[in-house]
Amino acid sequence: MSDTQTQIENRPPSVASLFLERVAATPDAEAYRYPVPSASGSGPDDWKSLSWGQAAERVFAIAAGLIDLGIEPEERVALASDTRVEWILADLAILCAGAATTTVYSSTNADESAYILSDSASKVLIAENEAQLAKARERRSELPELKHVVVIDGDHGLATGEGDGWVLSLADLEARGAAYLEKNPEAVKERIGNITKDQLATLIYTSGTTGRPKGVRLPHDNWSYMAKAIAATGLVGPDDVQYLWLPLAHVFGKVLTSGQIEVGHVTAVDGRVDKIIENLPIVQPTYMAAVPRIFEKVYNGVAAKARARGGATYKIFQWAAGVAREYAKVTQDNFRRTGNASAPFPLSAKHAVADKLVYGKLRDAFGGRLRACVSGSAALAPEIGYFFSGAGIHILEGYGLTESSAASFVNPGEAYRTGTVGKPLPGTEVRIADDGEILLRGPGIMEGYHGLPEKTGEVLESDGWFHTGDIGELSADGYLRITDRKKDLIKTSGGKYISPAEVEGQFKAVCPYVSNILVHGADRNFCTALVALDEPSILAWAEEQGLGGKSYAEVVADQRTVTLVDGYVRELNQGLQKWQTIKKFRLLPRDLDVEHGELTPSLKLKRPVVEREYKGLIDEMYAGTMEK
Repeated sequence: MSDTQTQIENRPPSVASLFLERVAATPDAEAYRYPVPSASGSGPDDWKSLSWGQAAERVFAIAAGLIDLGIEPEERVALASDTRVEWILADLAILCAGAATTTVYSSTNADESAYILSDSASKVLIAENEAQLAKARERRSELPELKHVVVIDGDHGLATGEGDGWVLSLADLEARGAAYLEKNPEAVKERIGNITKDQLATLIYTSGTTGRPKGVRLPHDNWSYMAKAIAATGLVGPDDVQYLWLPLAHVFGKVLTSGQIEVGHVTAVDGRVDKIIENLPIVQPTYMAAVPRIFEKVYNGVAAKARARGGATYKIFQWAAGVAREYAKVTQDNFRRTGNASAPFPLSAKHAVADKLVYGKLRDAFGGRLRACVSGSAALAPEIGYFFSGAGIHILEGYGLTESSAASFVNPGEAYRTGTVGKPLPGTEVRIADDGEILLRGPGIMEGYHGLPEKTGEVLESDGWFHTGDIGELSADGYLRITDRKKDLIKTSGGKYISPAEVEGQFKAVCPYVSNILVHGADRNFCTALVALDEPSILAWAEEQGLGGKSYAEVVADQRTVTLVDGYVRELNQGLQKWQTIKKFRLLPRDLDVEHGELTPSLKLKRPVVEREYKGLIDEMYAGTMEK
């Protein structure tokens, strides 16, 4: 047995224990970087740092404050906040107090927030600001278990109107914890010492496409295993700088905090998506995790800028994009066969020219030091993956679910293969069922769904195998390719099976203006599509066409826009089987978003919601056709 495998098997019972080890090993090393608005209120933010020792002081104070509020082991403390350094400190504090974190997206409405707080029986809510507090206050009468709300962005002695101590600020809680620690200096360490590996650590509610969300129970051992397994991949080291913007309420963001504690590198934390482009040159990360939509937006943005600068510039971009894809495919194939990522001289020469003209500027926009990005949560269109790979921005696709603590598979560094999600993490087993479904087993798998034993039994077998609901293929050397969601495969009235995600991914690689696309065709005799365009890109195009000053809705209603997209649909269809082709499409009057419930917070498409909302447009496309 390898040392790595032994290390993963002999892991400590909790990430709280790992945190203590990290603080003891490197107390003065930088742990977190976070933005603070500049004193003038204009210009770039100032960035401040916390060492591991300083982070521990705050974590222990918050943990002791929670203990002083009466929080017992495994009792739930909810966190409703965007990604920021206080989220991480609060989560660690909850774990160090032996309690369990219930994660709530800041975008969750009052009704669903109340359901999650009630179903989880959360005793305390740590809320980011007055807006999150207002949701709890609105439903307070329905939440008898909720004893306190702690507000992060609240002044000391927060004025609440309750007058009963129900609301306090984070500063109040930390002061309370510091006073508690003066009298009980070992209280937090004792709690950590008593944590067992099967004790509940996190409750994450999956944002299902139908019905109420299910609470996924993740014990401490899941995160301890993930921390050790991520370190064992060798993808990150102590000198790395991670830029973390993903929602920490989502399992993908959350797992990155565990890996960082084990490895000990710096994490720059800022969840403001509109600040990513501004922050990257400041933070200069060496690695970053993202969802495919971010890479699609960057690609569309670069293509739109090139087009706006005129025909010659756009032709150079298109040529460079083609070279990048060809170079990536050749070098990846050569590495797979020979272990050497080489390309023939003529291609290498073209690549060197394209690098000077296009790729170098793209890498600079990412901060200039990026070794790799990890992409997860949804499928990345391979052609977009090849483009970035050839441009020197290596996207390592990974795969996992909330139920498997996020990171079950990841591409192995230099040996990554675009279009696959790589190999299983050390300690994780995989097999493909007879119907193609991916089954997983290992220390990252959930305990079950909170209070739903029947639902747990539907996906978790008694011998530990978890049914993912995804369809996939394993290569002979262990690389996994996801082909679709089991429930998302559609069957036409002609009996042909189609993977909507595959067609949608190909369209995103063909059309630089698309933001979201939904392919429809179940029980129909041909496929159609609902297409939402990327607003900045299409408005820039509209300006060139003499449509400047018009709204997004007006631009997509214009026949010139329809003709533009029709050209890309025709290009897509040339590469598809006849039964996969898109016969008709409609442009949506606005982009799909989280606020309207059409996308999950991790930007996955909620197909039933979109199909229900735009049923009229779908029916219109099939009107007058001969259907069964």
